[in-house]
Formats: sequence, structure tokens, C-alpha cells
Amino acid sequence: MRITGAVLEEIGRPRPYAGSTPISVTELELGDPGPSELRVRIEAAGVCHSDLSVVDGNRVRPVPMLLGHEAAGRVEAVGAGVTDVAVGQRVVMAFLPRCGECAGCATDGRLPCAAGTAANNEGRLLHGSRHLTRDGEPVHHHLGVSGFATHAVVDRASVVPVDDDVPPEVACVLGCAVLTGGGALLNAVAPGPGESVMVVGLGGVGMAALLAAVAVGAGEVVAVDTLQAKLDLALELGADRALTPDEVAEQGVRTSHAIECAGHPRAFETAFAATAPGGRTVTVGLPDPAARAQVSPLTLTAEARTVVGSYLGSAVPARDIPRFAQWWREGRLPVERLISRRIRLEDINDAMDELADGRAVRQVIVI
Repeated sequence: MRITGAVLEEIGRPRPYAGSTPISVTELELGDPGPSELRVRIEAAGVCHSDLSVVDGNRVRPVPMLLGHEAAGRVEAVGAGVTDVAVGQRVVMAFLPRCGECAGCATDGRLPCAAGTAANNEGRLLHGSRHLTRDGEPVHHHLGVSGFATHAVVDRASVVPVDDDVPPEVACVLGCAVLTGGGALLNAVAPGPGESVMVVGLGGVGMAALLAAVAVGAGEVVAVDTLQAKLDLALELGADRALTPDEVAEQGVRTSHAIECAGHPRAFETAFAATAPGGRTVTVGLPDPAARAQVSPLTLTAEARTVVGSYLGSAVPARDIPRFAQWWREGRLPVERLISRRIRLEDINDAMDELADGRAVRQVIVI
């Protein structure tokens, strides 16, 4: 079938992206779903730093590539063998499918799926198929989703059904921002009663981690960012304190645990320095591969501290997305507050500039 989607043509074009237009909104051909796959009509898709990291070259992927990995929509067709998802059902996309058989899948979310990671790196779906072409030439899939489009064919392992009461704009944000940030708080930090939490970097993932910290009743919740508008929003969302990195250093702030969500060496160093003895510093950001941070190994030993890497929130999507959807339903997780603006597919290059400048929390493309 013919679809419209946002295709990254070339990696590393100069900013502003609104001028260099690395992403083209174009027509493509989408094949039919094969065994274990389904076709989804996309309703909403979030714009995330993982998309920007492909555009700017921090995460090298094959191009041309139809971007977008945080999306939600309605199932339109199912392939052979798909019996537990029905046509018409709303689903959330998860950008790292799990085969359920590899050593990574046996770690309850701590390690990524090896098969899913390989598929994502190669721009294909979990079981090897490819369904996107343009003028007869192949276009690569992005993280098994390619959600910046009117429709997508994905593997069954890349979707989690949600009830109709979860709006598509909320549902799509559950699939990456909330799963990564909230998942890191639940699965990697796992604060005990009264333990304080610091979140460094208040984009969509960081704000979701903050919401989860408030939802689980963590002790003092400290929000850290360089932009005042984000600090103000953090206070509205329940943070007890909102500080710049300089203020954290000047005041010598210490918390039981800290989550770094900015993908920048200074953010990691801020989170590490603020972690109290015995605490965990959890990092979820995706920095430039050449980036380096300075830490003292002696601190790890003398203060019995732990540094933990958390990819996709150390989450199991089929387990954690329904949990977060229920928290939203109960009013404990106001995910809609993370949406900083709603845009059209045609605004995607400008949206990348907003993201690169740090102004956006979560921009959502409404299809």
C-alpha cells in the first residue's frame, strides 16, 4: 500500500535542520505483514533524542531510513500466527523487540535482546523482513517501528496492546519516554522507602523518571536542568527542588540515588557527584560515542557506590507498559503534561531543531 512517511536521507547535515532538511516527507510503498507481523495505522508519534541521534550521526544507522520509534495506533491487519492481537485494537510501539529466547531476554529487562538489537542495527524487523520501498529502492526500518508515517508494519514483539481509554498521544509516550525514564526509576534505581532521587536532564525521559519518582512516593525528588522553563515544569509535576547543575555543585547536594537522562558527560558527572554513599547512579542518556566523563574509582570503593547503565529503562515492555497505563488511569502519572507541543509530520525538521536546542520536553506528531 502507499503511505506517507518521514525519511532520513542523509546523516550529519548541518543545523538548522529546518534549512538543511535531512528528513523528507515522501510517499513510500509498504508491504503486507508476514508471519508474526501486523500492520498499524499510526495515530500519534513522539519525537525523541534517539531520533535526533540518528540525524546528527551520534548513532549511525543505514539510510535512507523511515524514522520514528515512539508511536501508537490501531491494528489494521495481522499476519499468520498472530492470534493475541485483534484488528481495531490500539497498540503501543516498543523500540526494542524481545525474541524471548536469547541470554539478554533471560535477564528480566536488565540486558537488551541480542536478536532485537541486531535487527535494529541493520534496519530490519525482528525476524529479518523488510517492508519499505520508494521508487523500487529499499528504505530501512528504524528500531523496528518507523512510526513517523501514516502506517507501519511491525513484528508482534514490537507492540503492546492498551485499552481504548488511553488516548493515542498518551499511549505513544508510554512506549519510549515513560518506558525508559519511568522504567529506569522502577527497575534500575528501585528506591527504598524514604530514599531521595535526583533526575539530571529534563527532556521527555527525565520528566517521565521524575513523574515515576513522585508516583512511587520517593523521598525528596530533586530535578536538575540548565533551562528555567523545564525547572518550573518539574516543580509543577511534583519535584521538591529544581536546580541547575551549578547550583547542585555550589550547594553540595547529595541524594540517595541519581538518574542521568541528558546523554552528556557533564550531566553524568553531576549525577555521579550528587549520589550519596551506598547509592546508585543510573545513566540512560545516549551521548556522542567519543564523549568521556571523569569519575574517581576510589569514590566507588570507599563509598560503596554503584554505577548502572539502563537501556530502555531495563524494562520488559509487555509487563511495564500496562503498569504505567494503569498509573495514568489512576491519575498518578500525568503523562499528557510532558507533551510540549503537537505538530504535523511536515514539521519534523523543525522539531529536530527544537530537540537539539533543548527546548522540547516531548513533541508529538498527530497523524
